[in-house]
Amino acid sequence: MADFPARASDRETAFAKINLALHVRKKLPDGYHRIETIFAFLDQGDEMSVAQGEGLALAISGRFGNGLDPSDNLVLQAARRLAEVSNVQANASLLLEKRLPIASGIGGGSADAAATLRLLNRFWNLDHPIAALAEIARPLGADVPACVISQTCRGTGIGQDLAVIPDDGLQNCTVLLVNPLVPVSTADIFAAWDGIDRGALEDGQVLPAAGKGRNDLQKPAVTLVPILTDLIGILEECQPVMARMSGSGATCFALFDSLEATQQAEQRCRSALGAIWTMTGRFR
Repeated sequence: MADFPARASDRETAFAKINLALHVRKKLPDGYHRIETIFAFLDQGDEMSVAQGEGLALAISGRFGNGLDPSDNLVLQAARRLAEVSNVQANASLLLEKRLPIASGIGGGSADAAATLRLLNRFWNLDHPIAALAEIARPLGADVPACVISQTCRGTGIGQDLAVIPDDGLQNCTVLLVNPLVPVSTADIFAAWDGIDRGALEDGQVLPAAGKGRNDLQKPAVTLVPILTDLIGILEECQPVMARMSGSGATCFALFDSLEATQQAEQRCRSALGAIWTMTGRFR
C-alpha cells in the first residue's frame, strides 16, 4: 500500500447525509420505493485519501473500519465505474477512514462512494462537472447521487431525482447526530413499513417544510430498535429546533440554535444512554 499524502487535493470528506424528512409513498415493482425527501449534509464524515498506485487498491482504517471487506466495497465499484465511463486506466491507491457508524442512516457507503467519485475526478484530471458525476453515480445506489452533490436538496423518485434548494435557516443551526451503536438493515426497515401513503412533503422553505413533514421509516425502526424511543425522547426534551431519525436509522439528529445547546444535549444523551456514538457540526 502506498504512502498517503496530506495534501488537501488528495483528500475528500464523505459528508454525513441527513434526511430532514422522508415520506415513503409507494413500493415499486423493482423493490425500490417512491419517496420524497429533503437531503442535508453535515460538514463532517468519513475521509477518503488517494495516492498513486498500479491498478485499484483500497485500505480501510478508523473506528468503524474493522470487519469491512476492502475487496467488496462500494468505493471500488465507484472507482471502476468512473474509470470505465471516462475511458481511463483505473490506477489509484485509496484509503477510507471510517468515522461514521455502519448501517446508520446517514450516508455511510453511499457517501464514501460519492467522495471517491469527487476525489478521483480531480486525481485523474477528468474535469466532470458535479452534475455529470451525479449521473455517473446513479447505478451505484439510491442515495449516491445526492451524496455526490452534498448540498441541501429535495429528492423524489427513488431519491435520485434531485433539485438543489436554498438552505434557508439551516446555516443558523448546529447539528447533533446520535447513534445507539445498533446497526440496522435498510432492507429490513423498508420491509417493515406498513405500506400506507400518508401524503406528500410540502413545498416551501426547508425548515418549515421539514418540520411539518415526517420520517415514515421511524415507526418501523423503533419497533426493531426500541432504544430509539428513549433517544428521540431525550433529544426532544432538549428543546431543539427539530429532532427525528435520519433515513432508515438508527442515527437520530437534533438541530439547535447554538453550539452550547448542542453540547448540552450531547452530554445529556451520553449520561442517559451510556455507550453511544455522537457527532456535532454544522450544515454545509
